[in-house]
Amino acid sequence: MSQHEIAISVHGLRKSYKDLPVLAGVDFQVEKGSIFALLGPNGSGKTTIVKILTTLLKPDSGQVWVNGFDVTASPDHVRQSISLTGQFAAVDEILTGRENLVLIARLRHLQGPQQIADDLLHRFGLTEAANRKVSTYSGGMRRRLDIAMSLVGDSQLIFLDEPTTGLDPEARIEVWKIVKELADSGKTVFLTTQYLDEAEQLANRIAILQEGKIIVSGTLEELKKLFPPAKVEYIEKQLTLEEIFLSLVGKKANN
Repeated sequence: MSQHEIAISVHGLRKSYKDLPVLAGVDFQVEKGSIFALLGPNGSGKTTIVKILTTLLKPDSGQVWVNGFDVTASPDHVRQSISLTGQFAAVDEILTGRENLVLIARLRHLQGPQQIADDLLHRFGLTEAANRKVSTYSGGMRRRLDIAMSLVGDSQLIFLDEPTTGLDPEARIEVWKIVKELADSGKTVFLTTQYLDEAEQLANRIAILQEGKIIVSGTLEELKKLFPPAKVEYIEKQLTLEEIFLSLVGKKANN
């Protein structure tokens, strides 16, 4: 894979908090136009990686490149080329859906903020609710608005940190549809999740983070090949991602 095809390149990434190592030498690459899912139990360091990749936190050591920019040397260039949707919706509840989007467009100094807002409201199925205060929105609507806000400015690389946490099944499926559409339009999506079915549904490549290190990485098919199919009543049964994840994480935890 040439450098031009890589959206994110991480090598030897380390980070400690008060001498407690959180990331202990992380390596991975994310291809442009793909959906990359980072899986791991709570406290494994997923959000720390996202914070470093989005310049919110400085690494202790290692090489981290995002969209061709070094996150330590060129944080401004990185920030201009990405968007981030965190675990909690960063929307202003006092404003309407439209006002939230117009505000972000103005903060980004974009031409035609009203038109940008209208286009995104339409795309995310929020046109009817556009002039209602966000405080009246359901959890799924807020999350859709949150992702819409992160797309103001047409970033090519989108970070979604646990985007469906706390959503009901219907709202989760809505978000999945949006993520697939983003990738289909050529954008790169970096997704962290605790939901294994989410990674199974969406990701081109999956990495599993455990105790500050990536213990396995590959396509779903490649991960499945690491484990022979289980024989269930003489029928070969392919392992699910959940079974692979529990087998890997359980093994490490018991060592």
